[in-house]
Formats: sequence, structure tokens, C-alpha cells
Amino acid sequence: MDFREAERDYEDEVTGQTTLARTFENAAERHADRPAQGYKGGIYDRTLTPDVLPAAPDGEFADVTYGEMRDVVRNLAAGFRDLGVEAGERVGIFAHTRMEWAQSDFGILAAGGAVTTVYPSSSPRQVKHLLGDSGAVGVVVEGETELDRVREVQGDLDVEFVVTMDRVADDDAIALSKVCERGQAAFDRDTYEQWVAEPAYDDLASLIYTSGTTGQPKGVALTHANFRENVNQCRKRFGPRPDKPDLPAITAETRVVSFLPLAHVLERLAGHFLLFAAGAHVCYAESPDTLREDFALCEPSVGTSVPRVYEKIFDAVREQAAESPTKERIFEWATGVGRDYYEADDPGLALRAKHAVADKLVFEQVRDALGGNVDFFISGGGSLSPELCALYHGMGLPILEGYGLTETSPVLCVNPPEAPKPGTIGPPLVDTEVRVDETIASPGQHDESDGDVGELLVRGPQVFDGYWGLDDATEQAFTELEGKEWFRTGDVVEIRADGYVTFLERAKQILTLSTGKNVAPGPIEDAFAASPLVEQAMVVGDNRKFVSAVVVPNFDGLRTWANSESIDLPDDKAAICRDDRVEARIQRAVDAVNEQFEEYEQLKRFRLVPTEFTEANDLLTPTMKKKRRNILDRFADEIGNIYAE
Repeated sequence: MDFREAERDYEDEVTGQTTLARTFENAAERHADRPAQGYKGGIYDRTLTPDVLPAAPDGEFADVTYGEMRDVVRNLAAGFRDLGVEAGERVGIFAHTRMEWAQSDFGILAAGGAVTTVYPSSSPRQVKHLLGDSGAVGVVVEGETELDRVREVQGDLDVEFVVTMDRVADDDAIALSKVCERGQAAFDRDTYEQWVAEPAYDDLASLIYTSGTTGQPKGVALTHANFRENVNQCRKRFGPRPDKPDLPAITAETRVVSFLPLAHVLERLAGHFLLFAAGAHVCYAESPDTLREDFALCEPSVGTSVPRVYEKIFDAVREQAAESPTKERIFEWATGVGRDYYEADDPGLALRAKHAVADKLVFEQVRDALGGNVDFFISGGGSLSPELCALYHGMGLPILEGYGLTETSPVLCVNPPEAPKPGTIGPPLVDTEVRVDETIASPGQHDESDGDVGELLVRGPQVFDGYWGLDDATEQAFTELEGKEWFRTGDVVEIRADGYVTFLERAKQILTLSTGKNVAPGPIEDAFAASPLVEQAMVVGDNRKFVSAVVVPNFDGLRTWANSESIDLPDDKAAICRDDRVEARIQRAVDAVNEQFEEYEQLKRFRLVPTEFTEANDLLTPTMKKKRRNILDRFADEIGNIYAE
């Protein structure tokens, strides 16, 4: 049986058409004694510990069972109702990804409310827009920093209460533990069941605002049905189907480390709603900078992340291998073997033997560094280098690349564990219709493809109905073809003959050269992902005669190279970027990338810059996508110099 047919037929206790609060209640009933959450000690000054939950030992994880989590959620629901939250009203959550975020989310949903998400990095101006535009009646914040930002703009909002996860020096703020206590005192099971049953399947569950890379953030209105149907679709792809008994699946045995922003739709679905519906165990990382330590402590079996994190993990492993010339040579040899082994239709005896040696010398240590228990990773929120993806597969750490948008709850396509194809974003999920608008693609993209190329148009139960209070924007987001309404994704893809989809580029990001040629910058930038010398690159050239790039070097990689060549580099990063020897070495890396592309797509020039693109300097979104407009502004002089020559 084809896996797509098996997916359509599959149903179990996890699939269904229940609201999100009821979905959690059902899972908690099935798995009451199993661990639901893992939380680390010594990180936060939590109000929930030690009175509601015991404190975790410093630097270690403690667990919350599904039964215990259900008690917290029920008490929070009653507490939010006691604070005045009515059915359908919005409550904001403004915090890093952590145990209390998940509990507050389910508590608000169980109270019949809807959640407005606020990124932890949001400025007071952004907080004002997100809470004001949504009409939030209250907000749950992490601690002092977030509280101060809310207080700065609260006079312009309708926010009636502020709840804090951590202890703060503000008598007007309400501790999350106090909300629990109020709820525990007021809790009535029959009344609670009425709250859970009150929302209709198509009622609003959450407002998630777009990142605002192309203007003011728009509120994406997602219903219980949008999220729940996407949980069903993902369960059919990743659940323990009988046609794949020997393959890993997402089940009650699954253990993950959650670290992406729960304010973003990817983690909210893949690291939250899907996992709790399945009865999985979710551990919350201390921070994205402590992933190796947290992976070692939690030993996850599945992970979800964005491409940038997989690039950084690989860079860290390679940097460790570069401690000596011998280890570096072994690492480079092993990664080459791993890639060849995975891409070979029939590896043959010699390549199998090489792979066994590479596994013993390198890959086994990489897997152990990630907890030694990973069955597969899922990648979304951006395009992943096919070369890097194949390398992870070759190391025994399969990455299943997927694709979606905030407006689609978010998953539309993802590679199945039984038939992954690196370089694609997989086939569409069950009940997801896809087609392309071929007018939104360059002639070159059509010429080089065997499939259908154009802007991806989609239909499915996970697709939203519209933007919050923005009728014109909603109308522009949809188009009618052949009597059906389709959501315009704004992304150019190829739908291959085998049904798999290949992401090509954001339609708005395609560069149109003054020669008339169209160039997709994404694949060129992705080609640097496995380079030991290039940390980041952004391709430019719109309305110019040729393509060029702003390149952030990998300074650790450059120093390793310089030491091997007995080259004395300056200490200052800006000076390194001006060093002729460095520029010549980076040119060789650029030449290697250029070989993969057509002549008009090749980088003719580049400029090295010392500033990494980060969320902190407003050059990346919270989900690590490039803010291209900001990068163009930040490095306008360098780009101008490229074309002035």
C-alpha cells in the first residue's frame, strides 16, 4: 500500500474533531501517570514553585505528569475566569518558551478564551500593536523585562490584568501561582466542562501575528479547527501506522526538547499541540545556546527546528573536530563518506565498509552529543541546504524537511519518515490540495524543471479564513480558480511528477536583474550552509547587471584555516574582513558555490562584513529568517561599493 493511501485510511485515539482544550483533556486522561513536561531548575524564579509544583534541582530537569499538568491547567482556567476572562476574549502570552507558556495556553483555551502570542523580543511599540490590535483583556508575561514593556504602553491598551510567571517587584501584577490558587478555590468540575464545551470547532483559538518583514504585522486568526485538523494531518504522517511498524513515529514514547518560540506557529503546532495530543514528553530548553547540554540531559527522540539551528549544530561539531589537523581530516573524510553513502542507490561493499568506519570514528560521537536517542529531526520555517540535509541523513540523523505558513496552521507539506527526499519539502499532507500559478515564475525556472513551477496555491482544513480586522488584506490573500478559492502562499515551488514539492523562493524575494534574468537568492545562500568559512550570506542584485552577496565569515573557521597555513590574522573582525588573504580564501568558497549555478546566477562579487545577522540587531526575525530590507539598509555602503566598481 502506498503511504499516501495508508495516511488517508489511518485513524486512532489521537485523531478527531475536538477543540484544543478537549484534545488535551483526552490525552491527559489516557496518559495521566506519564511525564508531560520537563522543566529545568536554577533558570527562572518561578512563582509556581515550590507551592504548586516542586522546584527542580539546579541545572537538572524535573517532570510534570499529565495528571499534574491537567490539575494546573484546570486551576488556571478557573483562575482566568475569576479574573474576568469571558468566552471568546483574547489574552496575551509574552514569554520565552517554557513550561508555564504551555500551561497558560491550555488554561486560557480551557476557559473559553483565545491566545494572542507576543514574541519575547518585542519592543514596547510592538507590544502595543499586538495587544491593542487584538483587543487583549489581559496578558501573561514572563518577568520584570516583559512587565516593564507592558507597563510602558498599558495606558493605551484595554488590558485589565497582568499575570507574571516569575516573581517581580510589582504589587499590581498577579503571580501565576496566585491565579492557580484562585482557580483551585473556585474550581467546579461541571462548570469547567461547560467552559471546555463552549467554543465551537470553528471559533477563534489564537491570533498569531506575522513577523512584519514586509510591513506592519497582521493578525492571523486561527481556529480550533485549523490547529486540530493540522494535528490530525501530521498524526497520519508521523503516527504509529500499521504499514510502517519498524519506523520511528510520534507517540506517547516520544521525548523532545522544545526551544523554538511558542509565540510562532511552527513550535505551537509541532512542539506543542501535536505532541500533547500524542501524549509525548516535552522538555523545555534553558535557551537556544544550551542545546547540547539540554539534549544530553533530556535524550530526545525527535526534534523540530529551523535550518539555522541545524547549520549551527553542524558548525559546532566541525569546530570541535578542528582541534587538531588529524581530527579535522578525519571529520572531513567522514562527512564526505556519509553524504556519498546516503546518496548512493546501492552503496556497495567498499562504501558500506567506509561508512561503518566513519560511523565509529565520527557519527556515533555526533549522535551521542545530541543525547544518543534521536530518531529524526523535522525542519521548517525556511529552506534547508540539500547538501547539509543529505549529510545529516548519512550521519544517522535524518532531517525531514517540511513547509508551511502562519496562515496554514502551519504544516502543508513534510517529508514522510518512510520516503524522505532531501532537497524537497515533501508531499502535501492528507486533505491538502496544491497547484501553482505559473504566471508567478521566471521563464528560466520553467525551462529547468520537469514539474509544474509557479506560486503555490493551497486549499485545506488547516488554511485560515482571514486576517484579524483586515478585510482587504484577506481578499488579496485568496484567489478563485475553476470555481474554488485558493490561498496564495507567495512562494514559488515546483510540484514534481512524484507529488513531492520543491521550494524555490519567496515570490517577493526573486531578484530581477537589469538584463531581464530572474534569480532566486535562497538556493545560492543555502549552498554556503556546509562551508566551514561562511557563517551567513545574503544575495543581492535586484535591478543590477549581476548578482553579488554580503557575506559574514565564520571567524572560528577562518582562524583554523589561518593556523593550518601559518597565517597570522588580526584580532579585530573588521580587520579580518579587509585582509586580502582572507578575501582570496573566501573567493575559493564562492567559486565552489558558483559551479552549482547558471552563469547569470553566479556571484560576481561579494563584500565581507563583521556583523552577524541576529534577532538582537534586527537583521533576523524571531524564527531566524533574514530581514532582507534591514540587511540592505545596514550594509547599503558595502553594496553600493560593489556596484560602484
